[in-house]
Amino acid sequence: MGATLLLVCLVYLAVVLAIGAAAYRRTGTGSEEYFLGGRTARTVVLFMALLGTNVTPFVLMGIPGQAYHHGVGVFGLNAAIVALGIPWTFYAIGWPAWKAARRVGAITPAELFSERLGSPAVGVVLFVAFVVYTLPYLVTSVLGVGIAVSTLTHDAVTLPVAAALILVVTLGYTAVGGMKATMWTNVFQGAVFMAFIVVAFFAVADGLGGFSAATEAVREVAPQLLRKGDRPPFAPGAWASWGLAISLTVIAFPHMLVRIFAARDVTALKNSCRLYPVSLVLLWVPAVVFGVWGAAAIPGLQGQQSDRIFPLLVQAHMGPVMQGIALAGVLAAVMSTVDAQLLTLGSMLSRDVVRRLAPTLPDRLEVAWSRGFVLVLSVVTFLVVLWRPASIFGIAKFSFSGYVMLVPTMYGALHWRRTTAAGAIASVVAGNAILLATWTLEPPLGGLLPVAWGLLAAIVALVVVSWRTRPPPPAVVERALGPAGGASAGA
Repeated sequence: MGATLLLVCLVYLAVVLAIGAAAYRRTGTGSEEYFLGGRTARTVVLFMALLGTNVTPFVLMGIPGQAYHHGVGVFGLNAAIVALGIPWTFYAIGWPAWKAARRVGAITPAELFSERLGSPAVGVVLFVAFVVYTLPYLVTSVLGVGIAVSTLTHDAVTLPVAAALILVVTLGYTAVGGMKATMWTNVFQGAVFMAFIVVAFFAVADGLGGFSAATEAVREVAPQLLRKGDRPPFAPGAWASWGLAISLTVIAFPHMLVRIFAARDVTALKNSCRLYPVSLVLLWVPAVVFGVWGAAAIPGLQGQQSDRIFPLLVQAHMGPVMQGIALAGVLAAVMSTVDAQLLTLGSMLSRDVVRRLAPTLPDRLEVAWSRGFVLVLSVVTFLVVLWRPASIFGIAKFSFSGYVMLVPTMYGALHWRRTTAAGAIASVVAGNAILLATWTLEPPLGGLLPVAWGLLAAIVALVVVSWRTRPPPPAVVERALGPAGGASAGA
């Protein structure tokens, strides 16, 4: 069993490294080539990169763990809203951001909004916010693979060893090949975990006696999991505010927005929006069902232990080769996200901090700064994984809520020409202040989650402060958004 698992995973990792090496040979020396792959991503590469970047252990392990305790209602709490909300944000924010980034030559989200608002300070504030909320999200990915590996190998490979290995391999091909390497590997990684999740769905069902038998077992042991009920996550205020958060957060992931910047043309963006809802539903249905079935098949998991339900089901109902492929699927989900996050944060450090301090810095040194920062982030991520402060779902919830605080600035800067740098900074600060101030309140204030109150504060601060401060010169605004009233201008 152990030898088979190891062999399958080594083959998978070897393929990923080979793809990264091939991308390295096709990557030029310029910073735009390294960080954005020359902005040449077509439909298949772009879609798989976006999907692979967004499908993490939050979906493969966090959602089954949540459904283990709260049942089928977790699907409506997340996927049904996400399938509609995320494509809308791609259209409302992603598309105008893609156009503006090309106009000003921006490589990172922080750089784009810094140029649009004519303020380097905006870039620094956004860089800090992106790092603060991406680091916990990185932790969920690495923690997920550590749990899966330790579970499937019966701790022959421990969580710390697995976490270290995944960081080293991902760091290797990301640092060498840049954006092209991460996007090319995402196509392979996405195909691996999408295919496996479908195969695992039917294999686990068969192992439990079929779909009807597996569901009937849940009806006998925990019938409350087959209906939404009145549990706290499904209260109207909590449901609505979480739906708002999960719909808005993805476009604020810096690693997702950078993927959009890399699109070759608008056709690739439109096709990705069309494919995204169907793919998400196909992935989230099995993820929720695994958790519900697991509550009857493997009862008694408490708290964070439920994060293990997916690998435990795989271990119980699939042979060694398929367990190895399952592990490769989790690795694929993790690496396709971690590589994008590391590369994006590294590019923001070099573009939005180092380049501001040293404008004449050669491209090769800019890339070197990025690689050094990525190494530091990897070490910090590993240390937090060892700490393991909460469940995968709980850590991701904190990150997602924080990202939402940036959405008013992003939307306002792209659609409202009166938006100012002071308004953007005030929005980020006010939103985060209210989010943190209400985070520990039980019950939630007014029945709404902290993310709703933080978002409201961020919107109000953006509008009020922007109205009371001087907007950027028209030339600065037009450089990013085009002429006022033009077909390509922001509203």
